[in-house]
Amino acid sequence: MQIVPSSVERLITELGKLPGVGPRTAERLAFHLLKSDPARSAALGAAAQTLHAGVSTCTTCFNFSEGPECQICLSPKRSHAMIAVVEEPFDVVAIEKTGTYQGLYHVLGGVISPIDGIGPERLEIASLLDRVNTGDVQEVILATNPSLEGESTAMYIRAQLESLPVTLTRLARGLPVGGDLEYADQITLGRALEGRQSF
Repeated sequence: MQIVPSSVERLITELGKLPGVGPRTAERLAFHLLKSDPARSAALGAAAQTLHAGVSTCTTCFNFSEGPECQICLSPKRSHAMIAVVEEPFDVVAIEKTGTYQGLYHVLGGVISPIDGIGPERLEIASLLDRVNTGDVQEVILATNPSLEGESTAMYIRAQLESLPVTLTRLARGLPVGGDLEYADQITLGRALEGRQSF
């Protein structure tokens, strides 16, 4: 016996395919839309329908863009001396939310992962080397995630850039604000000790 109409079931199924959305959250979202003004559902549907047509990839940094280049690359206020190398476009969003970084970005499109069949040639590493060789770049910030794949990708990029006249830096790692020492893992605590600062 079908409990909910097939159109609602279809929406729940599709919402449940989104990352971080489990079955219960998908149900809540679907029922929320069903109870809301139909114009809200129509606006959501229209936005989803035109999503791919309105978004492309920046030809310089490979971030999401509405034109050939993204707004960050086009901004005259950004420093061309620094490039933060990140794994995915949402990493750009995370760094931008801090409001402290004024350089440019380079989105790799993933990380080196031999298990998944992803080698350096499948990432935007060659284009990064071209940017460093042809631009005014003075510092490359390796801002990949502190995972095994992120670390190996950062080490590979470091090996590629070591011979070039550019400063290589890595994001600092340590204890989160509000965290307790007793709950920190050994690697995080060790890195926090190594990266200690004057106070």
